[in-house]
Amino acid sequence: MRIRLDLDYDGTDFHGWARQGDSDLRTVQKVLEDNLSMVLRAPVDLTVAGRTDAGVHAAGQVAHFDIAQEALQQRSIDGDPTKLVRRLSRLLPEDIRVHGVTYAPEGFDARFSALRRHYVYRITTHPAGPLPTRVRDTATWPKPVDIQAMQTAADVLIGLHDFVAFCKAKPNATTVRELQEFTWHDVSTPTEPQLYEAHVVADAFCWSMVRSLVGSCMAVGEGRRAGDFTAQLLTASERSPDVPVAPAKGLSLVGVDYPGDDQLLARAEETRAVREALPGAAG
Repeated sequence: MRIRLDLDYDGTDFHGWARQGDSDLRTVQKVLEDNLSMVLRAPVDLTVAGRTDAGVHAAGQVAHFDIAQEALQQRSIDGDPTKLVRRLSRLLPEDIRVHGVTYAPEGFDARFSALRRHYVYRITTHPAGPLPTRVRDTATWPKPVDIQAMQTAADVLIGLHDFVAFCKAKPNATTVRELQEFTWHDVSTPTEPQLYEAHVVADAFCWSMVRSLVGSCMAVGEGRRAGDFTAQLLTASERSPDVPVAPAKGLSLVGVDYPGDDQLLARAEETRAVREALPGAAG
């Protein structure tokens, strides 16, 4: 049986999503798999929609795993995977919350069936920094910025491009992505002045891409880079050393979109075919 998980986490104290081999490093995948394996008394191997980096948060992450039906027949579960929500809430640390466990529809793949991923980046330029209650999910930029200049820099990046200038190198991975939305919002309040959010949506993201997109626009917004900085980066053939990477703490994966149940398998097959057709592609 394939099981879908819907979960959230504060990434501050994790070394990213992915389990690091046999290492004891604390990752979201390791903590979840270890606890699920203990409850179900069977090995669990999770596939995730978006492999977040160290320090990055999620408020809309999706994962799946396959398991024999017999493992779900224990007295405390009795064939109903939704009962895992309560079981896991008693076992997981406070910085992980699994709020949905369901049988996945036929053809569902958390990674390859996804149409797009939604991220929000939260950052303040106020000299006092973020509110103490938001310090774990709000980054700080040292200089004031012009939000209109940042939006202009973001607009030229929309579309299907090779974002190699914005991505850290990763073996056997493509850097071609379709950026569908990149909008800046002034979300300042009396208690949180000079506060901005970037809303970034794409079919998929490569390693460090969102933080590099944000950092590049912030550099334009503060006047450190020219207005055509981001447009010039699209012509690069390798990772640019001029791209500032915004701190991980401001970034959150807030949603993953999937097609209707009858289109899940077709979408997964289409995504795999596109990735395999691109030079050096793996995911």
